[in-house]
Formats: sequence, structure tokens, C-alpha cells
Amino acid sequence: MIEQMETWRSPLDEVLVGEFVERHSADVEEAVRKAAAAEIMPRFRRLADHEVDQKSGPHDLVTDADRLTERYLTDTLGALLPGSVVVGEEAVHADPAVYEAIRGEAPVWIVDPVDGTRQFVHGDPGFCTLVALARGGVVLASWTYAPAHDRLATAVRGRGAFLDGEPLRSGTPDPHRALRVATSHPDYTTDEQKRALLGLWTDGVEPRACGSAGLEYLAIARGELDATAFSWEAAWDHAAGLLLVEEAGGAHLTTAGEPFRVTGGNALPFTAARDAATARRVAGLLTPSH
Repeated sequence: MIEQMETWRSPLDEVLVGEFVERHSADVEEAVRKAAAAEIMPRFRRLADHEVDQKSGPHDLVTDADRLTERYLTDTLGALLPGSVVVGEEAVHADPAVYEAIRGEAPVWIVDPVDGTRQFVHGDPGFCTLVALARGGVVLASWTYAPAHDRLATAVRGRGAFLDGEPLRSGTPDPHRALRVATSHPDYTTDEQKRALLGLWTDGVEPRACGSAGLEYLAIARGELDATAFSWEAAWDHAAGLLLVEEAGGAHLTTAGEPFRVTGGNALPFTAARDAATARRVAGLLTPSH
């Protein structure tokens, strides 16, 4: 049963955040699983027309599962860690000012209730729920749950990455084959962003459009995908997966040669890869967007 942390002395103390993760990671996992069981899976392949809406356009969808899952997690995670703030994709869509909490001092839950909404709407199991806990722009822990497959990946900074309790190691790409790189999907990119990604269309690289960002990061952590190349910054898409990749032995870089920052202001596109050498190689192929 999920219980609130007995004593939360100071939400500004990173040591205590780490202590919270150690003691309550299983409670977060329970919350994520229960949210998916209550709000996502009963609607999978059963969505009614009135349960699906557009946000910015026909490729930017939101469903009742997104909204209700985020509400469930906002209530549950906020109660688990008094003094924390929840930054969810749908809350930010309603009020962009909510995003500023990522740059603040309080612990922040970064939530994507259904990452891969388009796949979810079309009955494709390639979607997941993403939760990350950060403080001061540093991601400290993450949970990536694929409810259609009932698989859960977790990571804690400095303590490794795991899939269903088994350690994850990203390894290194096969030097005798082309790099497999998932890139920003054409439906979600501007002409300028497409130009910035053109460097990947070269010998020795096999680019393809990405699906759920969270599941692409998991594929890197498992050594099934060599790298990603993404052109957008939304923290809910990247925070959980980037920590998972890091803790599995991988790396991430922007076109400025710096690690990606969840607080924003990154030089785009950026890459996450199975190892540092691959990250440098992919980042070197990406054309700056200006």
C-alpha cells in the first residue's frame, strides 16, 4: 500500500530526495501501475470518438486516458513527496507557466501520462507512461512503464538502470553495421528541423522515424537501438529516458557538445546514444538548425 513519507524535513535537500527515492521507489512504481490499470488499459483499443481531441493540430492528439492518468499521478505523487511539484504534459498545455517549476528548487515530478498518444489512439501497443523525479535541473530517478507489455524500466542516478528488475547495459554498436538512429518524426518537425537532421542521411547510418520517445530511449538502454536524434526539448518526453540511457552506460549530447539539460536552452538537435563515442559521432552529423 502506498504510504506518505513519514518525515519530510526539507524539500530543498538533495540528500533527502535521494533518501526518498531509496525508500519509496516501489510506491512510485505502484502508483504508475495503478494509474495505467485504472485509466489507460481499459481504454486501449476501446476509445470512443468523444474521448480523443486535437491540441495544436491533427498529429497532436490528447485522450481522456492522458488527462485522467496525469490527474491520478499528480494527486498520488504529490502526496507521496510533500513539498514537491508535478509538471505534466497536459497541465503545461493548459497553463504553460507550470513548466517553470522545472527550473525551481523544489523536487519536481515530470510526467508524460501517455507517451506515444498517436500509437495508443491507433491501437498500437508502442506507448508508455513516463515519470521522472528531478531537483535543480538534475534528474534523480525515473520510471518508464509500457502497460500493454507490462514492462517497467527504472533508473536511479548513480545506482544503475533496470528492466523488470534485471540490470540494463547499453553496450556499444556493432562496428560492422550501420548505426540505427531513431529521429524526430516528420509529422512533428518543421522544415527547419528537417534540414537540421539531414546530416544523418549518409553512409553508415540508418535513420528512421521515431515512435514513443520513452520506448526509443529504452531500446538504447537495452542495446537494440544505437542512437536517437531529436529536435524538441519537452522535458516530459526526455527526462526519464535520458537518465535510463545514462545509467545503462550511454550518453547524450547537443550540437553544442554539451549534455542535454531538462531545464531547456539546448542547442538542437541533440542525440542520446549507447556510448559516448556514438553520441559524439551522431552529434557531429547533425546540422545546426540556424
